[in-house]
This record gives sequence, C-alpha cells and structure tokens, in this order.
Amino acid sequence: MTETAAPAAARPARIPRWLAYAAAVVAGGLLLVSFPPYGLWFCAPVGVALLACAVRGRGVWGGLGFGWIAGVVLFVPLLSWTGTQVGWWPWILLANLEAAYIGLLGAAAAFATPLFLRYRWTWPLMTALLWTAQEYARSRTPFGGFPWGRLAFSQADAPTVRYAVLAGAPLVTLVVALAGGLLAFAAWHLASFRQAPAPGRVRPGVLPALLADLGAVAVIAAGALIPLVAPGEGRAVDIAIVQGNVPRLGLDFNEQRRAVLDNHVSATLELAAKVDRHEIRRPALVVWPENSSDIDPYVNADAYEAIDRAARTIGAPILVGAVLAPDDGHVRNTGVLWIAGQGPQQQYTKRHPVPFAEFIPMRPLVRKITKKVDLVRSDFLAGDRPGLITVPAEGGSFPVGDVICFEVAYDDIVRDTVTGGARLLVVQTNNATFNTAEALQQLSMVRLRSVEHGRPGLMASTVGVSAFVSPDGRAYDATTFNTRAALVRQTHLTVVKTPATTLGGTPEAVLAGLALFGLVMAGFVRRRARVQHTDEEEA
Repeated sequence: MTETAAPAAARPARIPRWLAYAAAVVAGGLLLVSFPPYGLWFCAPVGVALLACAVRGRGVWGGLGFGWIAGVVLFVPLLSWTGTQVGWWPWILLANLEAAYIGLLGAAAAFATPLFLRYRWTWPLMTALLWTAQEYARSRTPFGGFPWGRLAFSQADAPTVRYAVLAGAPLVTLVVALAGGLLAFAAWHLASFRQAPAPGRVRPGVLPALLADLGAVAVIAAGALIPLVAPGEGRAVDIAIVQGNVPRLGLDFNEQRRAVLDNHVSATLELAAKVDRHEIRRPALVVWPENSSDIDPYVNADAYEAIDRAARTIGAPILVGAVLAPDDGHVRNTGVLWIAGQGPQQQYTKRHPVPFAEFIPMRPLVRKITKKVDLVRSDFLAGDRPGLITVPAEGGSFPVGDVICFEVAYDDIVRDTVTGGARLLVVQTNNATFNTAEALQQLSMVRLRSVEHGRPGLMASTVGVSAFVSPDGRAYDATTFNTRAALVRQTHLTVVKTPATTLGGTPEAVLAGLALFGLVMAGFVRRRARVQHTDEEEA
C-alpha cells in the first residue's frame, strides 16, 4: 500500500458534531427505505457512506454513539411489525439490540481512522469488511442471532443481487458497503476542492473523488454482467400454493386453529374442482403454509381426516405446516408431507425456533417485562436435520428444500437443503401476527436465496404474501395481504450447483477475519502514532 503525505500522528479530520448527528440520522433513514415495502435499494450505499463520514475521526465512544443512532433510526421502524401484537417493549428492546451492532460497527470504524489516514484507500475496503463482520456477528448472537436488516436483503431488485450467486448474501453486503465506502471517500476528498491547486496541477481531491465515484458505480453495475441460472432449465412440474387465510389477525391465531385448518382444506377442494373442470393442470405438489394445521394430525382423528380428504380430492401430495405436540412435552414446528390414503410420510422439524416467540430464554426475567410470554406455554423443540423432503410424482420423485418462516434469513439452513439435493426451495411461513411490510421483507430474502443457489423458490403464507420465485430472483403471482388464494405455476427444477452453494460459509468467515486483521493493523498504526508523538515531545 502507498502511504499518503499525511503523517500518521496528524489529528484526524472530522465533520462538525452537529453534522455528524444529522448524517447518522439520515444514514439510518436511507438504510430503512432501501428495504421493502419502500424498496429504494440504491439508498443503501448512500446510507453506508453517510455513517462512514459521521464516525470518521471520532473517538471509539463517539463512533459507538453515532452508529447506535443510525441503527435505532433503521431498526425501530424496520422491526415495528414485531410489536403489532405483543406491545412496544419487546419491539423496542429488539430494535435497540440490533442497533447496538451498528454501534459497534461505528466504534470499529472510528478506531480504524488512523489506518485510513496512513493508507487512504483502506477506508472503502474496511467499511465493506466491517459491515460484513457486523452482520456475521449479528446473525449468530445472541440466542442464535437475528439477521433481519442485512444489507443484502435490501437488494432483491438491484443488479447487486446477482453477486449472491458467487458467494451468497455476505458478498452482496460487501459490494453494497464497498460502494458506500467509495462514495464516502469521494465526498471526503471533494471537501479539499476549495484548496488552491499548485501551478499546473488539478485541484487536490478531485481525481481521487472521481475515481471513487466511478468505482462505486462500477461495482454496482458490474452485478448486471454476472450470469444466473436460466429460469427455464430443468424438469417442469406444476406446483400449487394454498393461502387459506385466517378469520382474524392477532396472537389468538392459535385459538382459531380449526377454522384455519378448514380454510386451507376448503381452498384446496376449490382448487381440485378447477382441476376436474380442466381449468388448470393437476399439481405435482400442493404447499400449505406454516401453522396451516395447529391441530396435531398425528393425534387428532378429525384433523387427520380433513387433511387426507384434501389430499385425496386434489390427487397430489400436500406439504402441510403443522404444529406437533407429542407425549414428550415439547411441541415442534414442522413441515409434513401428506400422501393421500397413506397419511404423513416425511417431516421436517424447524431447526431454528425463534427466541421469545417459539421458546423463551430467561423466562422469569422476561415475564417481568411482558406477561405475553405465557402465550408460549412450552418451548418448541429444534430439529436436527436439514429440511430435505422427497415428493413422489409421475415421471419420478423430486426433492424439495423446506425452510420455515424466519429460517430463510439464515445462510446455512437454506444451503443445507440444497447441498442435500433440493431442486426447489419452499418457505412455509405464517404472517398472521405481523403485517405486509414483514411479509415483503421476507419475500425479498426468498428472492435472494433463489439467486444464491440457482433454485426456483416459493413462499407460502397463511395470510400473504405468497409467491413463486424464479432462479433469477423474479417474483410471480404475488398475493395480497389478508386474502384467500390458490396459485398454480409450472416450475422448472434446477440441478446446477452455484459457486455460492459450493463455498458455503467460507467467504463470510474469511471476510470477518479480514475485518479483524484490519482492526489489528489499525491498532499498530495507532500505537506507532502515539510513540512518534511522544518522541517528538521529548525531542
């Protein structure tokens, strides 16, 4: 790396405090509108750039504070759907927890400022690495992490989503944050435009700013050149999604469980009638959403008969989202493959139950905050196997990868189904306790996963949004929220293995390691600057 003329011991330049506050607030707002339902994906790198400028040259505590401000502005509204039924305390606590990670990102970026001063082009690179490392940590801690709001999940409509096919969501985040870092670099160097140039020279800062701006545009636009798996490749099968809807939204969803099951049965019977009238082809698989049968069909004869009647009438296997309550005292959130006349044949148990929703860590303490934890009467038991389910069909069986609800946000859970042989990604979800914004944010994740692994996908929801997704990330036949619908679409089952599927979690671990290495190097630069400053004072 080439050293700049600025000495390492120089006092870091920084923007005025009032401007840093404004930049942090606007950064959080721009990051927010990059996500659905707004979908202004191009705002994400600008938000990254503003936060990078706000924390540059600050002390570690200052960087922490400005990062936290940006995080609060982002996550409080982004996660507002978590408080629609349980009140504002859990929502605000979760939003502040997520914001704390952005605060740590700001602190790390402030700490690394001396490195940027000595090697100025490390600023965009470290910005990208620190964002990736922040998401690495947030996706795993605490209680298994909560990856909602990753930069990658804002890019479903952007050319940058195509980077997912190379190294998954972490590479998409890296590219978006790198573009933001380059924009920050450009803005910072343009600030020196007011300085008078030496005779015969360009004003200082213009050329680096121009190169950085061009670099930001280039890394975003280059995504459009990355080839994806063609949507028409592979064996064609007809798949159906049944969105039965619920009598009313809310946490008393479970009290409506018979009505919800009946809704999905009757919607399937109506679909079967269309098949009999030759209005549509008979599907090879019907997908019901998560919680479509909260009555355990293994122990309840009425539920068993209702589901079996639907399967017999439609003449196809049904993937049922069921809550099972066996005698061991632990409930399980499962996807159950139901074959007409044979009953449940295969099942997948959700591997990542949601903390504070499907299991309650520190239950006595949390009860002091909200009594609604008692709605979770017993903790859900996590599964221990990937969601690979083999569907029998004319022309040969085919494997699908089942993930349930928020699991689509976790890289390894989705990838495990594909490496196991899945040719179709199925996301069963229940949005009856949330709202349209949450459903659209979740659908954007499904779209990224289809690009990442080159697989067609679908999202089946109780109330919406349900949709099909092609391997190039486009969504089709998306339903509206809180409606009843049945969708049928021909899907081509792909077998191509993408680089992202092959590499798995290695790129993210490497990028997080590089971020840590950069912070160590920044520590050495800071120490060298202090020693140099001390020597100058003694001299």
